[in-house]
Amino acid sequence: MIGSSALGLFIAEYNMLYKQIITFAISSILLACAGTQNGNDSGEDRATNARHDCIFESSIRGYSVLDESNLIIDGSGRRKYHVALSRRAHGLRSSWGIAFNSPTGRVCAGFSEVIFDGRMQNDSIRIDSIRALSPEDHEYLLIQYGKKRPEIEQTPAPGKVKGAEVEELDPAAKDDSSGN
Repeated sequence: MIGSSALGLFIAEYNMLYKQIITFAISSILLACAGTQNGNDSGEDRATNARHDCIFESSIRGYSVLDESNLIIDGSGRRKYHVALSRRAHGLRSSWGIAFNSPTGRVCAGFSEVIFDGRMQNDSIRIDSIRALSPEDHEYLLIQYGKKRPEIEQTPAPGKVKGAEVEELDPAAKDDSSGN
């Protein structure tokens, strides 16, 4: 009888240990899933990371309007940023200037605003995204919005190259490729 109760106790402890291992495995899987990000960090999908770029308000040196919902901001150190607004800013092109409303001194997408003199006195529009631009991206945006003409490189006409004439081989020589 003592042997069977010890066996029963062993089985009960084994079942408890088994349940703890299963609970630990499921918790680990759930924790791993909760820790992963939803976006690609590969750099290929820069648009999803565009919301995370911010500009210090004190480093802004100028701006240019691409259209009524897109700006290029000139920052210190020749940095340029593409700022997309959440909606069209009617009158932005003819505005005398813009300002930024940011509670932290950093202009960031999502909670900062652009303030300008529009149809109504001091219109403000939320910033949808801010993206740092490479020199190539900057030039592409200027071309895309018609602010710059693309530099079209035309292929030069083919000229005569000295030494490119066809030489005639000795007609008396036999053709070795025919097997004769």
